Amino acid sequence: MGVDLSILNLVLKASFIVQLVMLALLVVSLMSWTIIFIKRRAVRQARAAAEDFDRRFWSGSDLGELYKKLASRKGQMRGLEAIFEAGFREFVQLRKQNGVEPMAIVEGAQRAMRVVLNREIEMLETHLSFLATAGSTSPYVGLFGTVWGIMSAFQNLGQTQYATIADVAPGIAEALIATAMGLFAAIPAVVAYNRFANDVERLVSRYDNFLDEFTTLLQRQAHA
Repeated sequence: MGVDLSILNLVLKASFIVQLVMLALLVVSLMSWTIIFIKRRAVRQARAAAEDFDRRFWSGSDLGELYKKLASRKGQMRGLEAIFEAGFREFVQLRKQNGVEPMAIVEGAQRAMRVVLNREIEMLETHLSFLATAGSTSPYVGLFGTVWGIMSAFQNLGQTQYATIADVAPGIAEALIATAMGLFAAIPAVVAYNRFANDVERLVSRYDNFLDEFTTLLQRQAHA
């Protein structure tokens, strides 16, 4: 009589610990893929928004008018728009005050932009740590399930007088499924983390360069 080695049958007949490991890896995999799709969309939107604002900012339009348009969308700005709005708002407010030195005005605007920049970095890096953790730990969790499954298989084998391949195969197979699930959860998470970390680094560099360029423009206006 043949032994049913289908994946579903092996999972259903696996020991409780191995099933628990498989369930945990399945949950981690689903969460990773959810984060991957959400993060992919967020990074694309951030990149497109940065390119759009760059075109508007360097088109030669009046910065005051650009600020007024952005200020009317309070709470809906992200990326370069939010950095520009915070810096220009602080610049205008400090310039209205009497006795404030030009350098102090520029430094105040720069600090305001740094605060927004740090907030944008934090938003871009949200959930990346989960992908990194999933990618680094999932193979070991799957390996734990494999080791446990093999131990259980050999314990059951020791209780039989005559051992055959049919007696050993199901236990070994169910154990190896845990390793496969660990790799299935880890590989996409690692690839996605590396890709998104690179994308975020490039966006942050772009934000930082804009902050320095805009600070230079504000210095010229402050001393005008």
